Amino acid sequence: MKTNMKSVNLAFILLLAIGICSCTEESKETASTAEAEIVTPTNQVVLSTEIEWQKLNPARGDQSPQAGTIWGDRNGSPATGFLAKFVDGFSSPPHIHNVTYRAMVIKGLIHNDDPAAEKMWMPAGSFWTQPAGEAHITAAQGEEVVAYVEIDSGPYLVKPTEQAFDNGERPINVDKGNLIWLDASETTMIDAKSDAEMAFLWENKGTVGRLVKLPADFDGEIHTTGAVLHAVVITGEAEYKMPESGEIKFLDPGSYFTSTGKAVHSVKTKPTAGAMIYIRTNGEIKIL
Repeated sequence: MKTNMKSVNLAFILLLAIGICSCTEESKETASTAEAEIVTPTNQVVLSTEIEWQKLNPARGDQSPQAGTIWGDRNGSPATGFLAKFVDGFSSPPHIHNVTYRAMVIKGLIHNDDPAAEKMWMPAGSFWTQPAGEAHITAAQGEEVVAYVEIDSGPYLVKPTEQAFDNGERPINVDKGNLIWLDASETTMIDAKSDAEMAFLWENKGTVGRLVKLPADFDGEIHTTGAVLHAVVITGEAEYKMPESGEIKFLDPGSYFTSTGKAVHSVKTKPTAGAMIYIRTNGEIKIL
């Protein structure tokens, strides 16, 4: 009986050892496969200091806000993302746009609403939409006022209210304090070990807008699969590690990173402050 027990124990130990080796090899194979999936990284970065500024509405001369295109071409037909910069106290006359736009406040305070509406000042991290054809004004307060603006198709034009029309959409103004954040317990897009959070802003024909909040001292990765991936730092700062060279890029508000297809974005925040990143994509997002 003792011999049989020894044989059983020995067999069990051998099976366990084989299982461990097998799992180890499988883990190595899985890791190798994951690394092999991205043969040539497509990651690119544009720093806020590299953006070229032009007049957003040249017809207003020196009174015009400044615009800096990040991706696309706001004067052409494709989808576009750009920064808009306003001076303190700026207030536009009532006007319309030929296309609908979405926007996020990056710095300062912005009011965007009907010409007769009471001022609702939105701080950095707030989100709003402006339907095509609807009369509105835009005003700004602060030493430096910057917003990220994007359109699904261009060109982006400013027109008089006499040409106003109703396209069926309604504007949305969401103060940063009213955003709904999901954590790892509420969405599978965030790894269970991560303290990151995500807000779902919009979705249209397979393309989505997400706001990612990375906590202080975050050191991880954002995995993406979209053929379209545009990411803009809204608040805070982050270190971005380029996948091939290992070079560190310091991203402040208004800085941008992009990729096509499967990509891994290595991001690190400061020990004392996190970062908020807006992501537009037609693929999956996973925060690890």
